[in-house]
Amino acid sequence: MKAQEIRDLTQDELGKRETELKEEIFNLRVQIVTQQTTNVARIRTLKRDLARVLTIKKEKGIN
Repeated sequence: MKAQEIRDLTQDELGKRETELKEEIFNLRVQIVTQQTTNVARIRTLKRDLARVLTIKKEKGIN
C-alpha cells in the first residue's frame, strides 16, 4: 500500500487497517512456525505497511 493511499483514508479506516495488519502479521508468524507457509518475505512487506500506517496516524495527530 502506498503512502498516498494511506493518507486518503479516514481516521476510522486507519485504525481498522492497523488492526488488520497486526492480525495478518500474527497469523503469518503462526503459519511460518507451524510450517504451513514458506512466504517469509510477506512479513517484511506487512511490517512496512504497518509502519506507514502508524507514521501517517502520527502525522495527523491520531492516537
